Parts: sequence; structure tokens; C-alpha cells
Amino acid sequence: MSLAAGPGRGGGGSAQGQLPDEMKVVVEKHVAYIQSLDTRREELEYHLTEHLRISGIYWGLTALHLLGHPDALPRDGVLEFLFSCLHENGGFGAAPGHDPHMLYTVSSVQILAMVDGFDELEKRMAGGKMKVAQYIAGLQQPNGTFAGDEWGETDTRFLYCALNALSLLGLLPSQQPDEPPLIDVPAATAYVKACQNFDGGFGTEPGAESHSGQVFTCCGALTIAGELDSYLGEEGKDRLGAWLSERQLPSGGLNGRPEKLVDVCYSWWVMSSMAMIGRLHWIDKAKLTAFILQCQDPEEGGFADRPGDMVDVFHTVFGFAGLSLLGHPGLVEVDSA
Repeated sequence: MSLAAGPGRGGGGSAQGQLPDEMKVVVEKHVAYIQSLDTRREELEYHLTEHLRISGIYWGLTALHLLGHPDALPRDGVLEFLFSCLHENGGFGAAPGHDPHMLYTVSSVQILAMVDGFDELEKRMAGGKMKVAQYIAGLQQPNGTFAGDEWGETDTRFLYCALNALSLLGLLPSQQPDEPPLIDVPAATAYVKACQNFDGGFGTEPGAESHSGQVFTCCGALTIAGELDSYLGEEGKDRLGAWLSERQLPSGGLNGRPEKLVDVCYSWWVMSSMAMIGRLHWIDKAKLTAFILQCQDPEEGGFADRPGDMVDVFHTVFGFAGLSLLGHPGLVEVDSA
């Protein structure tokens, strides 16, 4: 699947002059746009974005699920490519020949969950689910966080990915209480809590600047571990909710941190966190819906980061995820964690 931007632009020609309340999600156009992405192999950008190939499939497949067209991509072809990225140690790379990494391993596990492919994994690799889980567990560090790969970069993204993937595999300690734990969940959640700042937000590591993307990963990790409510409490949720609600700008769109531009992708990172803490109503939903719809290309499908920019599959999935959280009609409900 190509990660190349375009050819359409957010707003598209036919959207000119339309009022926000007249805009509709053009389902058929978006489905066709996602299906077309794997036909662009002659473009330079297709090859320059090879390091995101597995993620691109996950983004496209998730968007199709939210649109109610989960079978629009060929299941056999998706699985064949995915298994070509699988390593003997249980990790997945971004594309064939790429080193295994936490990010592409969680995307692969998510894809397998969406297409009901865990049985195929076991056929391809004996004890496949456990091998993937052991690869993930092997990346946990002594301080509780996780590295992205053998080279040791750490980030709360990787910690969230670990808990997300293990939960989908059914191999979290809480899911198999009679077995020795694969990871140290208390150490992981303690690390997450150490990443919270005075403003209520979370960063990539203790002391790092609050960012909406990291707020999602940290809230998501605590939610999966069953500790979000007990850790934040109502006062903590109010403090975090206030910081997140301030991400909405006059255009209706959301940014990732203060003094930055709005971007459709934060419709997911911010709103999912607001949903997890029960503060979704603190956002002006009508203005955000209008902003997101102004970023779609109604002629050729796809969403851009902002109106007038070129569409891509990354912003397409998070545009739909944001609309789903907003309860937009015709979309499948998304899980905020």
C-alpha cells in the first residue's frame, strides 16, 4: 500500500461553496481511494515510504472497517505480505527485509486481529502468538518502559504498543493469571505515571513536554492495564481534560500542543483521550466535525491534515476515527483505547 500523498486535496473542488452542515462522508470515494493505493508502485514516493508499509496497511484497513467495508482489501494478499515481514524471533518489520520493530509488530498484530488471522499465524510459525509476545516482552527495560527494537530507543509509544499487542494476543498477565507473567505491568504503569506533567498531560519520558499523542499512549496504556480511573481520579481527569480541550482552535480543529497548527490526526489523539477520561463533551463537536469534513476530498476520496493540503492514508484513518468518536452517522463505533 502506498503512503504517497495525493492526488486529491482536502476540500476538493466540489466542496467549494458548501456549508459545513451540507458536507457528507463520501463513502464510495474513500473506499476506492484506499483500494487504489497499492496500484501506485511506479511512483517514487511508494518506494520512499517503504519503511511505513505495514503501518499503511493497518491505517487503510482500519479506515475501511470504520466505513463498514472491512472486506474491501483482499484478505489473502494482506496476510501474504504481512507474513513476508515476520522474523524468526517473532517480531515484524515494516516491509520485507526490514528489521523487526515494536511499531510494526503491533500494527501486524492489529491487522491479524481485524482479519481473524491468528490461526494463519500459528500455521506459519509454530507457537506464533507466544513468539510474538516473547519478542515484545524482551523489549521491556529495567525501569518498566519498552524499547522500539534491539537498538534501545525508548518512548511511551512503545510501552503502549506492547500492552495493546499483548492484550489482542490474550497474553497479558491479567488474561492468563495462572501463568508466569511475560511482562512487569506494575513497572510499566509506574513509568507511565512518572511521565505526567504539572499541566495534566504526558510526555515521551519523565520530564518531557506534554503532547497529545503521548497523552493517548499513556492513557491507553493505563486503560488497558485497568489503572486509569484509580490513578487520575475526577480531579486528575479535570486537569488533563482542561489541557486537552485547550487544543481546540477557532477553526474547530485540534493541535498536538500549544502554539502548533491544527491537524486532522489530532481528532483521534485528543478525542480518544477525552473519551477515555469521560470529558468528550468538553470539545465543540459541531466545529470539529465541520473542520474534519472540510479536510476530505469529496471527488477522489481521502483526508488531508488541513483544508487545501494533499490527502494521505494516515490522515484518512484518523479523520474517520475522529468522526466515529463524534458519533457521525454511518461510521462504525471505534474503541478509544
